[in-house]
Amino acid sequence: MSASEPLSQQVEHLQRIYLFRGLDPSTLMHVIQTAYFKRVARGSFFFLQDDAASFLYVLVRGQVKLTQVTPEGHQTVLGFIEPGRMFGCIAVLSAMSYPVSAEAMEDCEALAWDGERMARLMEIYPRLALNAIDLMAQHVRDLQDRLRELVTERVERRIARALLRLVRQLGRKVEGGILIDLALTRQDLAEMTGTTLYTVSRVLSRWEEQGLIASGRARVVVLRPHGLVTIAEDLPPDIPAEAPTAR
Repeated sequence: MSASEPLSQQVEHLQRIYLFRGLDPSTLMHVIQTAYFKRVARGSFFFLQDDAASFLYVLVRGQVKLTQVTPEGHQTVLGFIEPGRMFGCIAVLSAMSYPVSAEAMEDCEALAWDGERMARLMEIYPRLALNAIDLMAQHVRDLQDRLRELVTERVERRIARALLRLVRQLGRKVEGGILIDLALTRQDLAEMTGTTLYTVSRVLSRWEEQGLIASGRARVVVLRPHGLVTIAEDLPPDIPAEAPTAR
């Protein structure tokens, strides 16, 4: 999807996005016509943490990394946005600031609605508001799961869970395994799991020796997803585990 596509094709793309689920084509055409089309170059930001929340975005091309800096100055990677996902949804609430920064990992394009415009659309189309509430509830559940992991789980489980989440979200089948289709560094994994670069490197090296993964410069291929699930769920090695599937 891009600004140069015919409107009918843009509507077809939006029909596959959860935020717009259940909206008919004529409604989607109106929604698109009210949107801005924003391009952000690799390494630049859609918004920074603590900026006034002004726009809600739906990514249509590229990848976005969400990060947060703690009061102590530590950066945490909260997740990655792929095409079709909404971010910056706090903009539909009044007098709020973005709690995270959104960095373009590659050249990106997104549809954008300012908070006032999206609020009007939600008043006109209640299904849009219900979908947005559902998505925000999912985000809250995801953050609760992350917090529980950081507080209660040993580091190997946290790293395994982080990789499995990325497999479900960004995995692409390749020869021999599932490629996490993202420029993922070991520092990113450390920031996602609340640990150190040294610990992540040590764990990944051990998993490489065991044949669970293969990694290179900003690249991870999961060779044995069942093995990671066994670690993530703390299962005995002889109990079958349900592995995630790629896109």
